[in-house]
Amino acid sequence: MLRSRAEPMERSDTGQLGYRLRRMSEADSEAIVAIFNHYVENSFAAYLDRPVEAAFFQKVRQPGYPALVVEAAGGEVVGFAFLRPYHFADTFKRAAEIVYFIGARHTRQGLGTALLERLTAEARAMGIDTLLASICSHNEPSLRFHERRGFVECGRLLRVGRKMGRDFDVVWMQRLL
Repeated sequence: MLRSRAEPMERSDTGQLGYRLRRMSEADSEAIVAIFNHYVENSFAAYLDRPVEAAFFQKVRQPGYPALVVEAAGGEVVGFAFLRPYHFADTFKRAAEIVYFIGARHTRQGLGTALLERLTAEARAMGIDTLLASICSHNEPSLRFHERRGFVECGRLLRVGRKMGRDFDVVWMQRLL
């Protein structure tokens, strides 16, 4: 279980020292929104096509589910992740959706893997035994990331979205814990 103070990530998680995982707080809203909005405006990693305000994350996060940030040396928030219910019905409590974004200058440092591992442990502790990831079909790096970490494609909604003038599929990937 995570403690409230920042905890160092192991060298094997990141390949380098200097990053910490800690619980997300209200004070992180500005940094989280900046990271997310970069992907909104520049890629298919985020489905939205317009930047969001800090209040957006109060709508998508769910109380009682873990939410983390990654801090670089000096305290800069460079990534975030959280779990949320897959569905509101109690019959689906065993499944959760995972959401995470790493600042563009900090990708390929092992941060996504560290967040996934920590949230996987927390999910198990909550009785969750299925993680789901919703990924845009044009986001090849994310599809590869999840596949390498034990997720399998379990569904695909064809041509349901359009962003930057291009149609895209929503790919659902699943990992049984």
